[in-house]
Amino acid sequence: MLVPILKQRDYLIATIQAALTDEDLRLLRDGLVEQVGRYRSRGVIVDLTALDVMDSFAARTMRDLAHMTRFRGAEMVIVGIQPEVAFSMVQLGLTLEGVSTALDLEEGLAYLDRRGKAKRPGKSSMTAR
Repeated sequence: MLVPILKQRDYLIATIQAALTDEDLRLLRDGLVEQVGRYRSRGVIVDLTALDVMDSFAARTMRDLAHMTRFRGAEMVIVGIQPEVAFSMVQLGLTLEGVSTALDLEEGLAYLDRRGKAKRPGKSSMTAR
């Protein structure tokens, strides 16, 4: 299944519309990481609103994706985790440690806008020695 990826301003928005296979998740991860560089994106939003379940591989892939995009210079936020999914994840001990989340797409965009303003132009989070 292909996941549509929309470019909006300096952001990429991936909307997952149905459960994905492990291979679909790998393709999404690799595609988003590649597009961050191609479009010089400052942020990535992954919208999980349509998902009614998240397994350990999906949670790990989302965590890895967040770290990979950060290494490429973009911030990532996951939006739209349904209450039942959040409950199940907690019950199963699945975490998105180190990954930012927001209630919905609007809050995700606002979060990335705030993060972008907090970083000063010309400054990097890594210092050359």
